[in-house]
Amino acid sequence: MTRLGITSLIREAMSAGNSHEEGRLVYRFGGEPVGSFVQPNLRPLVPSIAHAMFLDITHDNECPIQVRSAYDALPSSAIVSMACCASGSTRGYDELVPHQISVVKEERLYPKWNPDALQSSVGEVNLQTGIMAGKLALNKLHQELAEKGFTQVYVDQLDEDTVAVTRHCPSTHQSVVTVSRTAFKNPETHQYKEHLAPMYIPGKIEEVILEARTIERNAESYTKDETCINGLPNYTVVIREHVQLKDSEIVKQGDATTKGRSEFVEEILFEKLTPGSVITFRVSLDPNSQKMVGYLRTQLSQFNRLYKSGSLTDSNVPGILKVALEFLISKLTLAELNVLLFRCDAEEQEDGGGCYNIPSWMPLKYGGLQGFVSVLSELRPKNDLGHPFCDNLRQGDWMINYVSTRLMNKGGALREVGKWFSAVFTYLKHIPRYLVPSYFDGIIVGAYATAVDEIFNQMSSFVQNGSTLVKQLALGSVQMCGVGHVPALPPLSPELEDVPVRLNNVTKQEEQCCVSLAAGLPHFSTGIFRCWGRDTFIALRGLMLLTGRYLEARNIILAFAGTMRHGLIPNLLGQGVAARYNCRDAVWWWLQCIQDYCSIVPNGTDIITCPVSRMYPTDDSEAQPLGTVDHDQPLYVVIQEAMQRHIQGIVFRERNAGPQIDRNMRDEGFNVEAKVNPETGFVYGGNRFNCGTWMDKMGESDKAHNRGVPATPRDGSAVEIVGLSKSAVRWLMMMNESGNYPYSSVTIHRDGAEQSISYKEWNQLIQENFERLFYVSDDPADPNEQHPDLVHKKGIYKDSYGSSSAWCDYQLRPNFTIAMVVAPELFTVQRAWKALEMVEKKLLGPLGVKTLDPDDLVYCGVYDNALDIDNYNCAKGFNYHQGPEWLWPVGYFLRAKLYFAKKMGQEKYNESVYLVKNVLSRLYTHLERSPWKGLPELTNENGQYCPFSCETQAWSIATVLEALYDL
Repeated sequence: MTRLGITSLIREAMSAGNSHEEGRLVYRFGGEPVGSFVQPNLRPLVPSIAHAMFLDITHDNECPIQVRSAYDALPSSAIVSMACCASGSTRGYDELVPHQISVVKEERLYPKWNPDALQSSVGEVNLQTGIMAGKLALNKLHQELAEKGFTQVYVDQLDEDTVAVTRHCPSTHQSVVTVSRTAFKNPETHQYKEHLAPMYIPGKIEEVILEARTIERNAESYTKDETCINGLPNYTVVIREHVQLKDSEIVKQGDATTKGRSEFVEEILFEKLTPGSVITFRVSLDPNSQKMVGYLRTQLSQFNRLYKSGSLTDSNVPGILKVALEFLISKLTLAELNVLLFRCDAEEQEDGGGCYNIPSWMPLKYGGLQGFVSVLSELRPKNDLGHPFCDNLRQGDWMINYVSTRLMNKGGALREVGKWFSAVFTYLKHIPRYLVPSYFDGIIVGAYATAVDEIFNQMSSFVQNGSTLVKQLALGSVQMCGVGHVPALPPLSPELEDVPVRLNNVTKQEEQCCVSLAAGLPHFSTGIFRCWGRDTFIALRGLMLLTGRYLEARNIILAFAGTMRHGLIPNLLGQGVAARYNCRDAVWWWLQCIQDYCSIVPNGTDIITCPVSRMYPTDDSEAQPLGTVDHDQPLYVVIQEAMQRHIQGIVFRERNAGPQIDRNMRDEGFNVEAKVNPETGFVYGGNRFNCGTWMDKMGESDKAHNRGVPATPRDGSAVEIVGLSKSAVRWLMMMNESGNYPYSSVTIHRDGAEQSISYKEWNQLIQENFERLFYVSDDPADPNEQHPDLVHKKGIYKDSYGSSSAWCDYQLRPNFTIAMVVAPELFTVQRAWKALEMVEKKLLGPLGVKTLDPDDLVYCGVYDNALDIDNYNCAKGFNYHQGPEWLWPVGYFLRAKLYFAKKMGQEKYNESVYLVKNVLSRLYTHLERSPWKGLPELTNENGQYCPFSCETQAWSIATVLEALYDL
């Protein structure tokens, strides 16, 4: 506890002759501010002011009468008594002893109490002595305020000598206001202002609790007594208690007035508030405000029982408020909950709106409730009522109207929720403005919590029974998955059941409105840049399958299947019609998701026979109008086409090749190739002028001469593609054996001859060659090592095999951990463990995984896409995947670590669980603190914030959720 003596703490203020410091101390140590946010029972532990004991004087202070005047004792005590903390004094202050009483040398006795003592009696005191009568009344008031819950404080410096302190009860909204006119200088020798400005008190003044002033009376001059500690005999306090405002001798009632529609105030004229005077008012809300607060508290009590106190029943309550918000929200789909809670500015603009913008500050991150909750969660623990967000709420109804109008414009079940907000905000708009931030917080947070509960109700048992981190990450599914103004996915087959539809506002025709998955916010949220094949299918298992969103996952899988061309799934979807088929890995991630769907979803193998509406029936077809059955095929035919095309060999040139689709790529980069090596079974492809894997940064700096050069072409056989293809081949082999897939092999047509290779043979081919060709042995004489001179890190797995730049194969990157998860059978346990230890030692960062070995000559851990310099390795963000720490691979590293730790024994497994939880705790901390409530695309080296990263990325959230599922 901090002991505060007001005299010592404000010595400088006293010498300057003002009372500002007294008020500041009461504000700082004396309680929460008026209109404070309601704090939850469980809340973050944040730095706070130490509990204080506030004293008007301590034993080691100078005597205030010596440095100020006797007239100041009463108003200074009044200020202390209005603080919401323990208060105290030192004997002698109330008797106006005009010197410091030494606790060491003083041997005289204090006077005795005698209520009938005469004024001239030196050894006795009573209520007429000094300021004792005033102090008694102030102490009683201090106790009453504490007992009745007046926990909030507001300090107003009316002028250089006058301080008003308000104590407020947050449940009844009654206030007690004490106005103290200090007297740092003796009024007998100093000229104080005769006229004080009027004071305006919000609410209705019920009574004057007390009014008191220090006066001089006829008495002998002070003489220090030899046997008794005596005070100044010629001062006393005149006090009146519990009088009506009209009967006050200190103030006069001015005109009652209304500021706006919700600010009822009373004008107080100070007629005889002389230096050394104090007056205290009891104030209630005006009758209309009291009713509105009561009605509002009734509505809020559905979220928090604390609001039951002070609640009132509205006999004319709007019909929509007779329905619990929980019921209204239960009617929303997860796609509609995406609108209610999230949607970044670009998504809102697509609908003709935008996120709410606070002119003196910044726009919110989301148009939905999360945008407001993220700010309120920062303000609430600190009670930061001076923040521009709170100012905006006090100054007008713009923010309040935004919340309700935005939802009412949506239609359907969202409109009903909007009507609820509109009705409850009617009460909010008619309460005093200083209370609006607190009650707005109560409404928004209550509605948000209700919506979040409904989200979890609609998700899988893994989420419902999961940890706080699991649930926070599962919200990422709703954050990323939504339906835009224009559906991002191409239409599905009309033969497919349970496809969501809506009425197009322009055409008035029914259209499909399937949920699509945004790659990241805010950069990849709308238009053709919303959906990417690779990102979608890396994220789909975590965000949709593990959360139980099976139908929406099915629709996404089938929609992408409909856009297959050349045996590939598009990189950039562009609604199918503007798709780019320039990545070699998306099709393998798509196949992995179909496999995961079959294993996770009840009766999941049914998806194999679902109809797929083909947008491109042949490679050279123009985009066909979908929504008919003319080009339908079962999914298993489309899967087989992908496998067949790879084994045959995919070679084509991108359509519209040139600057109109890629302003940086060189001509050779538009040539796409993906094949299977018949000797190893490895999928390979690409060339040194394109980048067909997730590490796809294309140089764009003329100054550094890297324009048109991929930073990481990863041509040849990229390790994760080999792992994914092994997983797919193994799965199709097993599906065929179980009778769920009709094809047992693929066929190669070459030189007029036909040759078949079974999935069993293909599977075995990859198995036999993987470690032989990908493992970087400790043994320099290993016969499988073709380039021992290029080995930099031993005991790892190559990032690729057969690259046009052989040294790139040997770079330490985190991609082999992906293969470890999807095809663990490829790895020898001891070798895998050693390689994972190298990743942990060299690549693991606070949040993500370094994309390149920091010992590599081209490593650069800071990504700056705007920096155009002559440094070839990092100009214009050339180092995007050459060091910065990406988050999505960390999920695969953790999963691989857990898998192989189990193979290594209990001790290693326990150590690995500790490591995984350590990493997860850091991710949880970031998630909690992020206003986006997500995990970023990447960080700079050592977890530093990267301004060019997406603030929240689908695959970052998804793969961490998968690690938690494995844990």
